Amino acid sequence: MSNILEFLSSHRTFFTYCIIGLCGVACDLLVYSLLLRSAITEYQTANAIRYLAGTVLSFMLNARFNFRVRDRLMVRFMIFLGVAMVGYAASAGMLHLLVEAARFGRYLAKGLTLIAVVPIQYNLNRRLSFGTGS
Repeated sequence: MSNILEFLSSHRTFFTYCIIGLCGVACDLLVYSLLLRSAITEYQTANAIRYLAGTVLSFMLNARFNFRVRDRLMVRFMIFLGVAMVGYAASAGMLHLLVEAARFGRYLAKGLTLIAVVPIQYNLNRRLSFGTGS
């Protein structure tokens, strides 16, 4: 039990990043659903708005509660947004390869992309978006 607590403590920022990511996904799905149900916009515009909404929430929560930064927030946000776009592109490319070329199921393929993309985005954001050199 102490090994588990020690592991969780030593990787606190990563686990907090993942929990915040889940909050971003919930926001993302809620915004998408509300936009579609209200017929305010068509689905591709709703998709772009939902992605931005989830990314903004994730940035704000990570900046405030996980990495605890308060300086140069606009610069940090632009870097965070860039990392999000890189993650999105990597995920889309991996999904295509896994589903189309390797014939994995769509849900399994998505799970595999998360295993690869989340740690990469975390490390990029930890160093670039929220690091002292950003």
